[in-house]
Amino acid sequence: LSQVGLSNDQIPKVIASCPALLGCSVEENFKSKALWLSQVGLSSDQLAKVIARCPSLLSFSIEVKMTPTVRWLSGIGMDELQIAEVISSFPQLLGYSLEQNIKPTVQSLRDQGLTQPQITSMLVSFPPLLGYSSKRLMHRMSILSAQGLLSSSLCGAMALTDAKFAARFQYNESCGAHVY
Repeated sequence: LSQVGLSNDQIPKVIASCPALLGCSVEENFKSKALWLSQVGLSSDQLAKVIARCPSLLSFSIEVKMTPTVRWLSGIGMDELQIAEVISSFPQLLGYSLEQNIKPTVQSLRDQGLTQPQITSMLVSFPPLLGYSSKRLMHRMSILSAQGLLSSSLCGAMALTDAKFAARFQYNESCGAHVY
């Protein structure tokens, strides 16, 4: 793990959060994933950050999970630098199912009338958008859309707790308008 840039302080934390790594092959899991992530465009600092934040990534299949996700991100218009930034800030994404999580979320955004450049921009600036449940996403998108705030406020609104979201974007029945 130190060969992929983790400090001596980070290594025990990584192993504690993902003990299964102790049984993994250094060549097959650590070095091959580090090489692949470097080829995708992650810097050595980003690589260490990614492994420290999501050690289970070292057990993901390059062929089944990681490569298809990166290809898909490229296919929606992200360049190598953007893909590296998305992975660096939200490495869990590489473990998500394209068919069950990522594509349906993006389709929901399209269904709300967002353009592909808008969606790509949102995902680059706030990759965790892909990690929210469809129920939460749809509820918040419908409220923001009704207020004309979907493209400008969705990312920030998704990060709010339910109480803060309700307080900021609640419907005021006395005047028949949304308050924000």
